[in-house]
Amino acid sequence: MSQDSQLQQAVLAELSWEPSINSAHIGVTADAGVIVISGHVESFVEKYAAETAARRVKGVKAVAEELEVWLSTDSSRSDSAIAQAAVDRLAWDVSVPRNAVEIKVEKGWITLTGEVDWHYQKDAAEHDIRSLLGVVALTNLIGIRPRVNVSDLSNDITKALHRSRFDPKTIKVTTDGGQVRLTGSVRSWHDRAEAESTSWAAPGTIHVENDLVVIA
Repeated sequence: MSQDSQLQQAVLAELSWEPSINSAHIGVTADAGVIVISGHVESFVEKYAAETAARRVKGVKAVAEELEVWLSTDSSRSDSAIAQAAVDRLAWDVSVPRNAVEIKVEKGWITLTGEVDWHYQKDAAEHDIRSLLGVVALTNLIGIRPRVNVSDLSNDITKALHRSRFDPKTIKVTTDGGQVRLTGSVRSWHDRAEAESTSWAAPGTIHVENDLVVIA
């Protein structure tokens, strides 16, 4: 069995193993470590879970996610009902600054806009909305407010990576104002995500371009 065939079977097994996913209508192809998952699922949160599950399989270098959300009759909601549910959900989350996020809903597709001070607040808003009934897609356009002094941003991020288990020799951090770019290599998708999360935690970061390569 070829490496791609083995990887395809491993991803299929992981999708079947994940209890939050009904993998009956999901197909997987593999080509040189690049995985394509296609088919349909019953909710947006299930779609997100499928991509997350595929990424954690050893040997996966990239994931192209082509899943469609087919809502059941019980899960369908009007755009106005989805919008009201989204407003209520954000209002109850202390991680999301009040009145900082604007919500637009069109045929179940939610777009989030506005500005917050930290990336974790942007993530929290997306997490809140992802699992709402009736959502078929989500675009997070929430911006991060820039800070005046970002002169030591690259050095601060490098030190933070060094404090954790990363070898700073394998990751290069370059910055332009609040724009951060990560290059180099890591050993897993988890490490790649953790390095990006560390970069977002630095005061002054407004964008992270994660070009880290996963070496399986």
